[in-house]
Amino acid sequence: MIIDCHCHAGKGDRLTAPWNTEAAIEPYLRRARAAGIDKTVVVATFHSDYAKANADVARIIARHPDRLIGFVFVHAIRDAGRIFRMVGGALRKWRFRGIKIHGFDAMPTREVCETARAFRAPIFVDVVSRPEVIDMLAPQYPDVNFIVAHLGSYTDDWRAHQQVVYQIARYPNVYGDTSAVRRFDYIVEAVKRAGARKLMFGSDGPWIHPGVELHKVRLLGLPQDQEGLVLGGNLLRLMRQARVGVAAAQVARGKEGNKKEVEAELSATSPPASALQAPDPGSQLTTGDLSEYRL
Repeated sequence: MIIDCHCHAGKGDRLTAPWNTEAAIEPYLRRARAAGIDKTVVVATFHSDYAKANADVARIIARHPDRLIGFVFVHAIRDAGRIFRMVGGALRKWRFRGIKIHGFDAMPTREVCETARAFRAPIFVDVVSRPEVIDMLAPQYPDVNFIVAHLGSYTDDWRAHQQVVYQIARYPNVYGDTSAVRRFDYIVEAVKRAGARKLMFGSDGPWIHPGVELHKVRLLGLPQDQEGLVLGGNLLRLMRQARVGVAAAQVARGKEGNKKEVEAELSATSPPASALQAPDPGSQLTTGDLSEYRL
């Protein structure tokens, strides 16, 4: 099974660049199918209201439940005070599997990391060429898994790539995403230093062709079992740990405070809508899929 760990979907509301205007999923899905990609993690585009943007992503996933898996996009500063209920609501109602943070908005805070810890959800973070942030996060939260987008830099900062390669080798809870990494030798170096278990295939679709990004991984020439880890096995291993559905509700009930109050917080994440009750993409990760990657 091949899983693209990094794609966007839905409409933004800033309208100043492609990444905050619209991420059309249908062209991406056609390209992904042609390339042999089975499933894709999708997150919202940049938005002024991530609660709304996440609900829109859930609707998109409901149209393609066998292809798409959601991560919750949050703004660490603007959403402060409601991150637990945003994440909990998405994992409970829509069975999302992780958290997305973009450093252009704000870097992960303790509230974000402690929420991830509570739900055992990975944090997918774009550090915008500031990999030193990982040296703060990873030791403080050794039980939280961090996936670093673009090996640290979308803008081709070789220093950031180099530092993230060292970080994924050093920290057991830090992983790298291959999307949009143009200096191929840093992907090679990442595998040499950290091993295939610390790298994940991503495309940053729909704007970047997933087939092109997938070919970069193929060009590594890894043994089949190691290539399988990069192309989906590592991501599956992290997503399986996330507490979704009933388990997410149990986490919320265990939070200090009134039970009714917590349930109200979770339900307030978005309006109830039967159309959003999509099948759990994780439920389609079969025993065969998992045993293939020795999880």
